[in-house]
Amino acid sequence: MQEYDVIIIGSGLGGLVCANILAKEGWRVLVLEKNKQFGGNLQTFVRDRCIFDTGVHYIGGLLPHQNLYRYFNYLGIADQLRLKRMDEDAFDVISFAGEDIAYPYAQGYDKFVSQLSAFFPEETAGIQRYVDMLKRVCQGYPLYYLSADQPEHDIDEFLHITVYEAIRQCTDNPRLQAVLAGSNLLYAGYKDKTPFYVHALSVNSYIESAWRCVNGGSQIAKLLIRQIRNAGGKVLKQQEVTQLHYTDGLVSAVSTQNGQTYRGKTFISNADPKTTLKLIGDFPIRKTYSKRIRNAADTTSSFSLYIVFERGSVPYANQNFYHFKDEQSVWDSILAHSDSWPAGFMASMSPDVKNPQWAESMSVLTYMAHTEVEQWADTHNTVADEQDRGDSYGRFKAAKTQRVLAALENRFPGLSKHIKKTYTSTPLTYRDYIGNETGSMYGFVKDVKQPLQNYLPPRTKIKNLLLTGQGVNMHGILGVTISAVMTCGELVGQSYLLDKIRKANSL
Repeated sequence: MQEYDVIIIGSGLGGLVCANILAKEGWRVLVLEKNKQFGGNLQTFVRDRCIFDTGVHYIGGLLPHQNLYRYFNYLGIADQLRLKRMDEDAFDVISFAGEDIAYPYAQGYDKFVSQLSAFFPEETAGIQRYVDMLKRVCQGYPLYYLSADQPEHDIDEFLHITVYEAIRQCTDNPRLQAVLAGSNLLYAGYKDKTPFYVHALSVNSYIESAWRCVNGGSQIAKLLIRQIRNAGGKVLKQQEVTQLHYTDGLVSAVSTQNGQTYRGKTFISNADPKTTLKLIGDFPIRKTYSKRIRNAADTTSSFSLYIVFERGSVPYANQNFYHFKDEQSVWDSILAHSDSWPAGFMASMSPDVKNPQWAESMSVLTYMAHTEVEQWADTHNTVADEQDRGDSYGRFKAAKTQRVLAALENRFPGLSKHIKKTYTSTPLTYRDYIGNETGSMYGFVKDVKQPLQNYLPPRTKIKNLLLTGQGVNMHGILGVTISAVMTCGELVGQSYLLDKIRKANSL
């Protein structure tokens, strides 16, 4: 039986980036994916000949000198991505029910300040303070800017202040506060918990530059896999890992659901940390470590509505729409109270390829707690394992669809008459395809009251088993890429790896 230098469990972005890096270093790499499609949150699906993203609605930091571009350039995929830059004057717009104003987020710090200042002329200084805080926090995270050195600024103060409190320090205008927090859905922020650094690391790269993936984010996974295979690595699908085997206190092999066994020297889990803990099984690890993972609170899940439009009926808008019932709903919508649901949503369009002035589809994302679908928790439904969850589940989704459509009609009067067909996903869909217990959108909840409680280092309590993915450090395309670099740095050396990434961008 062939033995691999590293076996990676899961082909989400974190696993694929790790595989790419280690294959470049000459390691014999094997990636095992449980699903029919690679990519985790990078997966796409097709309905009525329209491509829909499951998790990648837009990406930031992809100009040649910016951080994600530099990481992707080292990985060999930056110049192969098919991208469209979003509206530079308003890549995101924030709006509230009962008001016709759409408040813009512009690309570039100076333009961001000037565009919002047009709506809040007395608040220019406060908006500038907000931008300065974003930059200061990001400069305090060395890997954000590919540095192994000490951070440029001490940002300890931002570890212990919530997004809500930080924004209030910039302005006492409640409408501007709500606007600056309006892209909350990017990180599932809680008013009394979410640290400002989570907001800053999520939002900043989009202000630097914001992009859509033409024909979906699955191209990122496909390009990474091509690079891995070109370097001699293997990437296999429909290989769900069900058991770890141990020899002398180390993982020595994994077995899959279809009866295959693969031997390795080092193992990286890109699976959810709670799923990884189940795989570890009865192996003796510190109870405090396992308890910490088991008790970690998951971020909330989502309900997504995927809309196919009648051809040539809805003008395409190259921006994302964040809409709320009122200012308080920017924070309260995450609580997903059934009587007021949905209190907010994010919507993005995809253009018709042949006639790009028209939208062919729209994806709408809103919060939904896993508890809403617990009665169907014993069901499972994927392309590889299709099951019918029953008529009651269908009625539940239909009722939720009508409520989301009503909220959309409030934001876009007359939109409903142009809808050809709709499709939905719930926390159960996300759970089944991504593999976490509750369909969590962004890993564990970060809490200012317990800044280290839900932070997991890449190394586990088993010496040759490491973690990667959104359960480690940060979520999002950039966050997960950085997490993968952290994981691989444990194996090849952090300074060595960052130096190679920097050199790849200086040629």
